[in-house]
Amino acid sequence: MARLDQDAGRWISTFLEAQAAERDAARNTRLAYGRDLRAFAEWLAGRGNALARAGRDDVEAYLMACDAEGLSASTRARRLSAIRQLYRFAHEEGWRDDNPALQIQGPARKPRLPHSLSEAEVERLLDAARTQGRSELERARNACLMELLYATGMRVSELVGLPVAAARGDPRMLLVRGKGGRERMVPLSGPARAALGAWLALRDAEDDAARSRGAAPSRFLFPSRGKLGHLTRNRFHGLIKEFALAAGLDPAQVTPHRLRHAFATHLLSGGADLRVIQTLLGHADISSTEIYTHVLEERLRELVLEHHPLAQVEHPGQDNTSEGGDDNTA
Repeated sequence: MARLDQDAGRWISTFLEAQAAERDAARNTRLAYGRDLRAFAEWLAGRGNALARAGRDDVEAYLMACDAEGLSASTRARRLSAIRQLYRFAHEEGWRDDNPALQIQGPARKPRLPHSLSEAEVERLLDAARTQGRSELERARNACLMELLYATGMRVSELVGLPVAAARGDPRMLLVRGKGGRERMVPLSGPARAALGAWLALRDAEDDAARSRGAAPSRFLFPSRGKLGHLTRNRFHGLIKEFALAAGLDPAQVTPHRLRHAFATHLLSGGADLRVIQTLLGHADISSTEIYTHVLEERLRELVLEHHPLAQVEHPGQDNTSEGGDDNTA
């Protein structure tokens, strides 16, 4: 793999710093941008080229190379987006006179319907979470994590990073800080509030014991001894796989994001307004939420094909005319 030249490294690091400072881009977003841009810069360097000199033909050749490598359309579209934004930033900074990626059409993405979980499967997961853990404290934390996730549809990063102050006073609503620093209020169901209260009681007792030993209490709802100070996304991914096994579900089919999809799909099937679901999920654009209408349409179509008498497959040789009837009756 060719090494980056100094200019490429400076361009990428400065661009990422600006994304953090000016656009409040999430850490995971910046990491993804960084990986994509370094991959492009290394590809250019391997051909004796550089970010500062690359033209439209080079960007198009890179996307063709990504296609030949077998990268999905969504991955290629994401890489083009990162490249386009980097060159736009370079143009604004006066490093280049143009944006060579501006007029390039990205690969068409096939619409993907999000996989979800049925209400029965979610119930099994919630039941399993209440029984998993080496202590009463862990079991209460696990139950609270799952109840909050399903009751609110939060992203994993939003859930594990919740401040404990947001959960004080038996709240009916939680204030969640989402992507781009956007805040939203999400309501809590009765079971979620009960699980939250049980977890807080045990968590606060642990804090009191730690305080007596001279340790500072955590400001997070789900504290951890790690560098971040709270339960990590990776640890929660591992936990939900454990819950799936205990619930008799395929762990490969159970992820935190699928529980978020289940939250939205179950709300929609229950009659919730799409704009309400958009607000609860923290989607900036309604088009991100509209995908759930297709999930519901698929489900309704399957129900009709399975249960409607006229949708049943006729058996060979079966006579479907009524006994003694006339084919031309109204």
